[in-house]
Parts: sequence; structure tokens; C-alpha cells
Amino acid sequence: MKEQSTMLEAITHAANILHSGKLVAFPTETVYGLGADARNPQAVKRIFTAKGRPPNHPLIVHIATAQQMNKWAQNIPDVAWKLAHAFWPGPLTLILPRLSTVPDAVTGGLDTVALRVPDHPVALALLSAFGSGIAAPSANRYGRVSPTCAEDVREELKESVDIILDGGRCPVGIESTIVDLSTKTPRILRPGGITLQMLESVMGSLETTLPSKPTQYPGGTPSHYAPKARVVLASPDNVLRHIEKWQQCEKKIGLLATFLPDALPKSIIWLPFSQEIEKQGYELYHSLREADHLDLKILIVIMPEDVGIGHAVRDRLFRAANLNDTLKYN
Repeated sequence: MKEQSTMLEAITHAANILHSGKLVAFPTETVYGLGADARNPQAVKRIFTAKGRPPNHPLIVHIATAQQMNKWAQNIPDVAWKLAHAFWPGPLTLILPRLSTVPDAVTGGLDTVALRVPDHPVALALLSAFGSGIAAPSANRYGRVSPTCAEDVREELKESVDIILDGGRCPVGIESTIVDLSTKTPRILRPGGITLQMLESVMGSLETTLPSKPTQYPGGTPSHYAPKARVVLASPDNVLRHIEKWQQCEKKIGLLATFLPDALPKSIIWLPFSQEIEKQGYELYHSLREADHLDLKILIVIMPEDVGIGHAVRDRLFRAANLNDTLKYN
């Protein structure tokens, strides 16, 4: 009972900090977010400074209920309400035409706004106590590995955040699926915990290839989610060839894989990866941070299957390896 009371006091304190224009790191089901009052442009600018994030890069606005979409977006299509009913609270972000009252600092100057209702009791309690939208990208330095526990946030941002709400390890572990509903053609911009199959069960078919013209959206840069180590992507058939190649560089090498290859040299550090596809999102960023803690210079990764959440895990690994030409969903 005392622990519950302490968390409620911390949430009330965090809500007051947000009202004062300062920053709060808080857990969601995906990753920890670095939050500011989405109606306060000066507070939002502090996010960009803390992260080292380009100021024209849009943020996700977290809201407490689907009904609050009307306070941020206009011309909301019926399909948005269907998706919200099916998946909110949950790891789904919807991009919608913005209201003129939404600050440019949140949208990167775009005519759209990204919205979601997180599925975490601490996040929902904070949103309820605060009473408005919280703009929040992941609570890490820009382009780096997203944090999935409070300690990750402390390690990344140190004094740049005013308070960290510790809600334990994030159960999903990778960022939300982003669906763009601002045009006539609904499109997945980023895969995540809500899979294509789940979306299509509600809304029918939707576009899965990225537009030919570059589109700005949260987390949309080609190189992202990257550890300090160079990430090298491999398959079970060619992993030993990759290992032999990089061993010649005489650098500290690790292998992230679901199995331990029989002929793996003793000098290679094996980072076990779950054989269960549904657990790989939960483990991914924890493993990439472990690679940094081990001071690995090369991290060879045997890619997971392209099924279920494995599709989103593959997307994050492609970006960590900065393989721009692989960022297509066909």
C-alpha cells in the first residue's frame, strides 16, 4: 500500500513538473518516453535540446483516451476511430490532419499530428493527472538505442530530465506501429507491436511501401536505434563467413543470435536472443545496450524471421545497421 501511495505521489509531482514546463521521463508499453507539455512550445523545445534531436522532426502526442483526438486533429476519418477502438490503449500511433492550435514545435511544421494512447498504468495515470497531451519521443539521445527501463534513461540523459518515473521494464520493448491516415491511402510508415495482419483485420488492406518522396514521421530517419558497435546483419547460412571477415580487423566482436553456432570462435561473445518471435521485441534493445556495456566494436546479428513482430524487429535492425535500401515493406 505504501509503495502504491509513493507512486501516486510521484505521478502527481511529475504532472506538476510538466505544468511548469519541465521534462518527465515515463514508461509506456513500448519504450520510455521523454515527455513535455505538448501545448507549451518552449517546453517541447527542451526535448530536442536534451536528445540532440533535429527541431523539424515531429513528435508523438500521448493522450489519455481516444475521445481526445478531437482536441488535436481534424477531419478524422472513420477508420481512425475503428483502429482506436481496436488497439488503444496500445502500441499504435495514428497520423492525422492537425488542428491549427497544435504547436509547430510538436509537428515539425507539418500539417499533421501523431497521436496515441499508451497501454501502461503509469503513463495513463500521468496523462490523467496532467489533464492534457504529452509530447514524448523515446528518452534517449537522438539516433541511439531506445530505453526500456529507468536505468537506461539515467544512463542516456543524466541531468537533462527533471524526473524519471520508474515503471519497470517495458513489456513490448520496441516503438509503436505508425499508420498515416492523413491522405486517401492509409499507409504503414513504421512497423511495431501492432502487426500488419492485426491492422488489416480491422481496416482491410493498406499500403505497406514507403512513399517515393521522403516523409517526415517520428523515428523515421534511415539510421536509428543504433548501438555504439557497428551492426552487421547475417543469416544462419553466412554468419560464420561474416565472423571470419570481421575477425581480421582484430576488434571485439559479439554475436546476437537465437542459437550458438557449433564453430563459433571462443573470442566471439554470444548474446542469446529468444527463439520465440513474440519475445524478440522485448529483448532487442536490452541486447543492443548490453553490446555497448561489453564495449563491442562489431555486433553481428542473425536476422529473425519476417513474421509477426519479427517484421518490426527486422526494421529496427536494418536501421541500426544503416541499410537504407532495405527499409521497404514489400
